Amino acid sequence: MSQRRWLGSVFTGLPLDSDAEPGYPGEALGLPKEGPGSAAGFGRRLGAVLVDWALALTIAQGLIRGDEWLTLGVFALMYVVLLPTLGHTIGQRLFRLRVTTLTGGRPGLLWTLARTALLCLAVPALFIDHDNRGLHDRASATLVVRT
Repeated sequence: MSQRRWLGSVFTGLPLDSDAEPGYPGEALGLPKEGPGSAAGFGRRLGAVLVDWALALTIAQGLIRGDEWLTLGVFALMYVVLLPTLGHTIGQRLFRLRVTTLTGGRPGLLWTLARTALLCLAVPALFIDHDNRGLHDRASATLVVRT
């Protein structure tokens, strides 16, 4: 795959040289337009991450006051433990979301580690393609869907 084609697919969900008009988010992945199994929107995803961050901050504050690295570590640990076992974090559960592979299963530990490492950088999550997948989702072959 050429660099131009890959970059186009990362940022738009479509190759740059494609004339295809994008449909609804997740259509190219075979997801329903709305309801359970549909691509999660940015608002729900942001809400879930904020809940998870608040929970990590609360736990870290209870252990050691004011250590932002511990907060990030607790946040990452929640994702690494919960995604492969349950398919969702606490925030995602509250917002009725789950992380799935492109084939519909739970992400494995290695994919979860890669996804979490990129998510902790925050920047990849801000670049969302047409299917509502961030760079961290694309790199780990995952997507976030509604339950």
